[in-house]
Amino acid sequence: MKLMVIGSGGREHAVIRKLKENPKVKQIFALPGNGGMKNDAVCVDIGAKDIPKIVDFAAKEKIDYAVVTPDDPLVLGCVDALEGKGIPCFGPRSEAAVIEGSKIFSKQLMKKYGIPTARFECFDNCDDALEYLKTAPIPTVVKADGLALGKGVIIAQTRDEAEEAVREMMRGGKFGKSGERVVIEEFLEGPEVSVLAFTDGTSLKPMVSSMDHKRAGDNDTGLNTGGMGTVAPNPYYTKAVADRCMKEIFLPTMAAMNAEGRKFKGCLYFGLMITKDGPKVIEYNCRFGDPETQVVLPLLESDLLDIMMAVTEEKLADTEVKFSDKYACCVIKASKGYPEHYEKGFPLEIPKPVRDKVYVAGAALKFGTLVTNGGRVVGCTAVADTLPEAIEKAYKIADQVHFDNAFCRRDIGKRALQALENA
Repeated sequence: MKLMVIGSGGREHAVIRKLKENPKVKQIFALPGNGGMKNDAVCVDIGAKDIPKIVDFAAKEKIDYAVVTPDDPLVLGCVDALEGKGIPCFGPRSEAAVIEGSKIFSKQLMKKYGIPTARFECFDNCDDALEYLKTAPIPTVVKADGLALGKGVIIAQTRDEAEEAVREMMRGGKFGKSGERVVIEEFLEGPEVSVLAFTDGTSLKPMVSSMDHKRAGDNDTGLNTGGMGTVAPNPYYTKAVADRCMKEIFLPTMAAMNAEGRKFKGCLYFGLMITKDGPKVIEYNCRFGDPETQVVLPLLESDLLDIMMAVTEEKLADTEVKFSDKYACCVIKASKGYPEHYEKGFPLEIPKPVRDKVYVAGAALKFGTLVTNGGRVVGCTAVADTLPEAIEKAYKIADQVHFDNAFCRRDIGKRALQALENA
């Protein structure tokens, strides 16, 4: 089979590596991919949002199956366009991808169908939002309605911060059209859990849980990022919590999307908070999370391509989705200055003995040399029988990957270890 994976980051590298395990796979194209994927896929210089070129390429190369992973092309209708040309895909159509594409849609969906989430108000007028903030409980959370590269959520600790966030989004155009409407919601407290789930709209099978580390600095300091590391499974996600999530959140979400005529087929991401009142949804994503994918897929024992095709064909109920009972840790090495301003173009050295444990996100080939080309450069993942072992191994891998101006958090998994000790 000839496969095509849309996207260019560490998540896509992890997906490609897992797809390669299926003996039916003869060739994988990554559009656009990155310089660090060259040993695992054929990179094609077509942007993930250039849907007409993606469709033309798929038709010309007679692609047997496509995997669309990033949020933008999903929301823009990449799966719709490919399926319109007879190319089977993994990923939701645009009518279902709206669950991530519009936070207002997802919040109103949860309210309508009684799915537990934070209390909220939606605004399309800046003055109305500012008036509401005069009496809103503080801290509060301000969210841009649309996609904003994971940066459209501001946790405001003061009223002034909340008002500034609203003005920047709604009047300042900070996130373009994505910030023209905002959600202002209750600040929830408790441990966060990420759960990815395969669903074909009739059946839903969760993957192993994970814990993301969003802040740039140790001890959760600094700016929010796309993720500085992950561990799996998440010790806060006990069997009792998992059972409750399935009953109160996962299956009701699938049913709600069906009731709205928006059947979701693909990977549905549940960002959860385990509050004193039980689990609540912080956010939905319409795709694999990054870097969560870099710890979840290495623990998958079933065949990823078989599962994806079962989702496409609505045969997930009859397909095994099995994960190992081991632990995984991913440490992200990033460019100093990320998530704001950082330099690119430094030589990137990944020693051969650890190459199969490193997922490349922000790199390019320049005259045959691999160089840094992004904020998050690599994800270094280890699997072990215990969480302390997985963390130790992941840092040993990360310390062997070299490029100038590199940094990483040194406390990935610390909170998870404390939770295990207190369990």
